[in-house]
Amino acid sequence: MKGKNVMPQQILPLIPRGATQINGLVSVYRDDKNWTYFLSTIPIYSHRKNDHRMFRMVTSQMIDSGACRQIDIQNTFGVSKSSVVRWLNKLRSGGAEAFFVQRQGRRGGNVFTPEVLEQAQRLLDQGYSRKDAAQELRIKYDTFRKAVNDGRLIESRASDAPLTKSFRNVVDTAAAEGMGTGCTRVGDRILASLGKMVGAPVRFDRCLDVPFAGVLCAVPALLTNGLFHGAKRFLGQVKGYYTTIHVLLLLAFMALCRIKTTEKLKRYSPGEFGKLLGLDRAPEVRCLRRKMDELNADQGSEKWAAHLSKYWMEQDPDWVGSLYIDGHVRVYHGKLTQLPRRYVSRERLCLRGITDYWVNDAIGRPFFVVEKQVDPGLLATLRNDIVPRLLEDVPDQPSEEQLKENPCLCRFVLVFDREGYSPAFFRQMWKKHRVGCMTYHKHPGEPWPEQWFTEHEVLMPRGEVVKMRLCEMGSLVGSGKDATWMRQVRKLTDSGHQTSLISTAFDLPHTQLAARMFSRWCQENFFNYMMQHFDIDVLLDYGITEFPDTEKVINPTWRQLNRSRNSLSNKLRYSRARFAEMTMHPETSDKPKKYDQWLKKKADLLEEIEKMEYRLDELKVELKQTSKHIAWEELDEKDKFYRLIPGRKRLMDTVRMIVYRAETAMVDLITGPTVDSSDARSLLQALFLAEADILPDPEKEKLNIRVHSASRPAANRALAQLFEHLTTAQVKYPGTELTMTFELGGYTAPNPAEGVR
Repeated sequence: MKGKNVMPQQILPLIPRGATQINGLVSVYRDDKNWTYFLSTIPIYSHRKNDHRMFRMVTSQMIDSGACRQIDIQNTFGVSKSSVVRWLNKLRSGGAEAFFVQRQGRRGGNVFTPEVLEQAQRLLDQGYSRKDAAQELRIKYDTFRKAVNDGRLIESRASDAPLTKSFRNVVDTAAAEGMGTGCTRVGDRILASLGKMVGAPVRFDRCLDVPFAGVLCAVPALLTNGLFHGAKRFLGQVKGYYTTIHVLLLLAFMALCRIKTTEKLKRYSPGEFGKLLGLDRAPEVRCLRRKMDELNADQGSEKWAAHLSKYWMEQDPDWVGSLYIDGHVRVYHGKLTQLPRRYVSRERLCLRGITDYWVNDAIGRPFFVVEKQVDPGLLATLRNDIVPRLLEDVPDQPSEEQLKENPCLCRFVLVFDREGYSPAFFRQMWKKHRVGCMTYHKHPGEPWPEQWFTEHEVLMPRGEVVKMRLCEMGSLVGSGKDATWMRQVRKLTDSGHQTSLISTAFDLPHTQLAARMFSRWCQENFFNYMMQHFDIDVLLDYGITEFPDTEKVINPTWRQLNRSRNSLSNKLRYSRARFAEMTMHPETSDKPKKYDQWLKKKADLLEEIEKMEYRLDELKVELKQTSKHIAWEELDEKDKFYRLIPGRKRLMDTVRMIVYRAETAMVDLITGPTVDSSDARSLLQALFLAEADILPDPEKEKLNIRVHSASRPAANRALAQLFEHLTTAQVKYPGTELTMTFELGGYTAPNPAEGVR
């Protein structure tokens, strides 16, 4: 067609199923006994897998005949250029029989005894390179190389031998000339593109030193915390080579490895990440984004997140008795729209952004998040979004009969900071829903006598016992019709400061109230940890959409009037203070002229105060007559702002919540007398980045993950304890029948009878 760029049609390679492509014409099929070479689909050579001389002759003849190039043999079989050149020269100078002529006059040598030869061959079969095997046996490299060249040692590339990182790199790089880097499963990709295969099968190769393979240790915890629970039901359908299982696992692995955006996945080898998924390679960034959009079809990620929240609550009903709610502002620095400003406490500035209200348990594990691009405030979000949802989702709530029998019993308790301080709200939640609330007292009044306080041993949510000096007293909080009778508990610190909390949870001991209120720091730690390690503020979508026409927003006219009133009030306060000072300290000079100037200055100030008072009254009337909120459609075009697309961000936030809960579960398995939770998290972060060997055993239906040893013995002991728990769980890798087992390479558990050195 003229005037159009038409991509040339590629001819699909025709090679036998299961064979490895050497180039577009030649391929090799390798099984446990024989290696067979094909020209298209016609077999042309065959030899035993350990027949090194035949391998050299066959590859040399294919190069000499023009069927393939030297680089093709190097990339496919992982041999050096000098070896290929030497074999080719031998063929051209002495013919095929030159490969089978025994060398004369060479001594067998004293280094490679039969026992050493057996050890060396075993190392080569395990995937060791020549250099590594020589170092392991303390033999000179040249001596080892000569033994390989003489045929006494064979560098096997059989299907059951683990693949080294160097060999995998050569194979993945060679595949770039075809479908792309690491695309070695050509047949499966063709079938998937034609719709003949629904997703690629998960199939692991025996690989050594796989980067980030330590993250596979998190698979049992990810599955336990619901990585695939309800995914097929609520998420959109993914078609093609990569399935929902592959995409969700990859996103979880990225989060655990602290790869915070899909764009940063470009920095890592796709073939090596593919080994973690049981594939030839991980999807490229553009493909991964498309898959995430497919999963989020019809707001699938929002429905999946709601399902998981309810699932987590049902799994741990004891942890939903007290729920912690707090807002987190995601600052927006983009230019697509001018979002409303809000106060960011960590920056101590008013910045444009989006407010997320998180609901967590007492140890910081998240249940769900409510996004508010137009922020109505914590109380409105609690009243309209969070409490109605919790009333439906929280399990084991007391029945109506139980609530009538016990007038102090509540359904659950909400814990929040001083932003939620409102006696009217506390009263409404108790009268309407029987929901208890707890926060810090904004106006505690005078300190209580210190002799009122008694020391208690308080059991904190994580099990530690803390001594506190506490005192409790009933208090009437608020004024007028909003006045509410509450429990007030104060904690006396060593410095003499009294921290006061108020609560309508009448059925709990005051020690439990103190434990729950003073554990609120766990949510602050959660925000800090998520920002630092998972970057929950990052944007994953770059687009905007309109708000619903009925969305209520702040009226710009009201905002301007309110700003003017506040500014004028401050000026009036300052002017009144100046006038009062002039009145209290009149001019005492004997000079009439100076006194007249002072008197005129005071009169001008009084006139200015009267004008400001008059203008302030006008502003108050205008402000009262102006609606604070209007519908979004009523905004002028210059004042309109737009909503950021939440699709991929919502999906990734859900995966991050799963990852955080999984990591927390693993922390509990490591924490002990010598390892606190902070050290345990650091240890896990290093584990997820560690290299490991992936050694599948299909006959025994096992997938063994052999993680490289840690940097110190104490860490090895903690990891060995963790691996014992993970192996005992008998978890099957998703999409396979392989049961995962875990071990620490080169580590032997100390004998208890001998003690630990």
